Amino acid sequence: MSISLSSLILLPIWISMAQIQQGGPDEKEKTTALKDLLSRIDLDELMKKDEPPLDFPDTLEGFEYAFNEKGQLRHIKTGEPFVFNYREDLHRWNQKRYEALGEIITKYVYELLEKDCNLKKISIPVDATESEPKSFIFMSEDALTNPQKLMVLIHGSGVVRAGQWARRLIINEDLDSGTQIPFIKRAMDEGYGVIVLNPNENYIEVEKPKIPVQSSSDSSDEPAEKRERKDKVSKETKKRRDFYEKYRNPQREKEMMQLYIRENGSPEEHAVYVWDHFIAQSAAEKVFFVAHSYGGLAFVELMIQREADVKSKVTAVALTDSVHNVWHQEAGKTIREWMRENCCNWVSSSEPLDTSVESMLPDCPRVSAAPLWSGRRQPCSVVTNALGPVFP
Repeated sequence: MSISLSSLILLPIWISMAQIQQGGPDEKEKTTALKDLLSRIDLDELMKKDEPPLDFPDTLEGFEYAFNEKGQLRHIKTGEPFVFNYREDLHRWNQKRYEALGEIITKYVYELLEKDCNLKKISIPVDATESEPKSFIFMSEDALTNPQKLMVLIHGSGVVRAGQWARRLIINEDLDSGTQIPFIKRAMDEGYGVIVLNPNENYIEVEKPKIPVQSSSDSSDEPAEKRERKDKVSKETKKRRDFYEKYRNPQREKEMMQLYIRENGSPEEHAVYVWDHFIAQSAAEKVFFVAHSYGGLAFVELMIQREADVKSKVTAVALTDSVHNVWHQEAGKTIREWMRENCCNWVSSSEPLDTSVESMLPDCPRVSAAPLWSGRRQPCSVVTNALGPVFP
């Protein structure tokens, strides 16, 4: 267990304060002196000695990484895979570095969707004003005009965005394992239009405005002595709050606030919005969904809200490790019956591919995704080896 430099410096002071506070009134002067000492310690400088600046590159090249011909992320100079523990005993810094790389990966996948898959980036809400928060989805050129088949892809929850199944797999395995790109290319090769949802892009972050603190003495009719006492307590409270804040946020990271995107403030809302404004308007005779993890829950919620429309257009749904629950989501009997006939949930299992897997919920068949792809060629079927599912 490691102890930070700042903790070692401040520990004796904290102990002394605790001992003094147990004494009588005569110890008040010592307590005041120690508090004054603490207030003058520059915690920013102390913490900087423990943790390097959270200043990371904004390109893969800056991180000295690149994807090789196999789609694997490798260090440009050493050829080694990505190393999470870049700095020993600095977990927060390593995590921030990983998150910064993840944001670059997300933008990189967006570029691949447009350049390699020839998808179009479509802004939503479709009637958004210039100033309001916006999100986007990706669609093939023929997504709304293809008269035969349309494939809709929905990823799970967390940090993943459009075109991804799992960021961890992209970084630690390869692009084929962690992205939807193999699915998209296979679908387009077999004549499907494609729509890629972006259900986790629910808000934008902006810096939180600082609220000026007004002195209570400015507009108070209280006696001067009482105002002075309240102001003194307020100042001491602010000192303690600032003291804590320097430890919680040692490098003065910006305080952010979230502005939610209209009608797309959750994965469930997003699925319904894309259905209403795009999928329902498509010319495709048959619509197919591939929904992973929380994406399965979002699809069930879509069915609950648009049951008749979904039944009229959707031919089949491939769920993969779906976390939906027809009872908690209060899906009616007719929805459960439709799901038994038209949905299949491929779940992680050591059993051979397509082996039936028992379920306590009689909503739709559950079958084994198997550890590895069997190599069978079915319409738009590929595998994500590390996740296990096969998408038929």
